[in-house]
Amino acid sequence: MKKRHPLAALAWAFLSLSALAVGLFSLRYALPGMPFPSDLPSLQLSPQAFIVHAVSASLALMLGPLQLVASLRSRFPVLHRWTGRGYVLAIAVAWLSSLPMAVHAMTGAVAAAGFLALGLVWVATTGLGVVCALQRRFVEHRRWMVRSYALTAAAITLRIYLGLSAGLDVDLDVSYPYIAWLCWVPNLFAAEWYLRQATGRHPSVLKAA
Repeated sequence: MKKRHPLAALAWAFLSLSALAVGLFSLRYALPGMPFPSDLPSLQLSPQAFIVHAVSASLALMLGPLQLVASLRSRFPVLHRWTGRGYVLAIAVAWLSSLPMAVHAMTGAVAAAGFLALGLVWVATTGLGVVCALQRRFVEHRRWMVRSYALTAAAITLRIYLGLSAGLDVDLDVSYPYIAWLCWVPNLFAAEWYLRQATGRHPSVLKAA
């Protein structure tokens, strides 16, 4: 069994902690009284869809890092399969519930297009991962699921960009249309870079059971 590179382990730990923090905090929308609600048009116009999306996307976000650990896949394959099913189901629900929210995205059409495009690419990469798994093309399955989780992690990068925008005192009306695209397009490029690097250095890295 190959030891994970220290930087890769650090990146996974950061990703996992960020996913846990964002996921747990987002679950507040399902609590009675909805503590610390956001001042978002989508919450006001589509409250039920917003809550369903917050819960399902949070579950996908928190489940994803477990699916990326090769040792867990090899030692607990049944758990990996059931966790994967939960991840895929959560994404399907999150995508469907995101549609009315995306239409009502702040600042208008550019931001709405960004979130709608994110949803389409998200569900497509996840669906291709499922098809590959059903066909037992596990190397391709893992590659597609890396892409899928890079898009799931848009929930993290969205909040990073929003924080940067606020910290730099950039008006949200100016930054939000860009953030709607920046929160996921660079993630997808980063996933492709990782897959190329991993395959180039260790051709078997994505083949490990």
